[in-house]
Amino acid sequence: MKNIIRLTRPYQWAKNIFILLPMFFGGALTDLSSAKMALMAFFAYSFAASAIYCYNDIIDVEDDRKHSEKCHRPIASGALSVAQGYVIMALMMVLSAVIIALMGDRALLVGGVVVAYFILDILYCRLLKHYAIVDVCVLSFGFVLRILAGGFATNITPSNWLVMMTFLLTLFLAFAKRRDDVVRMLKTGEAPRHNTERYNLTFINQAVTITAAVTVVSYIMYTVSPAVTQRIGSDYVYLTSVFVILGLLRYMQLTLVDEKSGDPTKMLYSDHFLQLVIAMWFAAYLIIIYV
Repeated sequence: MKNIIRLTRPYQWAKNIFILLPMFFGGALTDLSSAKMALMAFFAYSFAASAIYCYNDIIDVEDDRKHSEKCHRPIASGALSVAQGYVIMALMMVLSAVIIALMGDRALLVGGVVVAYFILDILYCRLLKHYAIVDVCVLSFGFVLRILAGGFATNITPSNWLVMMTFLLTLFLAFAKRRDDVVRMLKTGEAPRHNTERYNLTFINQAVTITAAVTVVSYIMYTVSPAVTQRIGSDYVYLTSVFVILGLLRYMQLTLVDEKSGDPTKMLYSDHFLQLVIAMWFAAYLIIIYV
């Protein structure tokens, strides 16, 4: 069971919290029907993501065995066979499909997004991840699909701002993660990924800085947008910019100074500063929208 959990990576499900954002910003957090649909979409997406993790480990088994950390993954280490990996992958897909089928009139749209995500990530695992820049854009678009899934599940149309900032923020995180690959390549002389040689520290550092800056500017523009302040009913949304700036600066510190950007999810679980900033940002919106 331990190896199955390691293979399906449930700790990575935290990424799917993006599915809940349309409900949260749409003021429907206290609507039990919307909350139920959003949670069902969350778990359907999560099981589909776990299926992709299984597939990724299956096709990358040889490369993972050469990696200093990934060699400990269940299939790469031999704890699970490739055949067992496919069985677990199929089980995850079935669980996802069952949950989607239970979503009633939301099933078709949510299921369509999950299928699109699944196909996109299969293409990513087989082909797209080998192309620099394309790889990080695909990863970021996967988070946009999460936003759409949450919107379809709750019948809440996500704003253009939410979609754009989701793409920009996750693009920033993806570039930061690629920086870890470049640092590892410089230290070991071996590229962790096939496209790592198409990146270098100069390019990555500039890409991280640019995407962080554009994300901050976009967020500030969002908070002072008349349409946003009128919809939320408050002129104090701009105050939340402080938490966004602090969070991005802290992440850049962890990336550029501490060189710990290899796994954004693990960083979120372990860094108390980030946790505090996110909690304060979340609390600020709870007060602004719901109090």
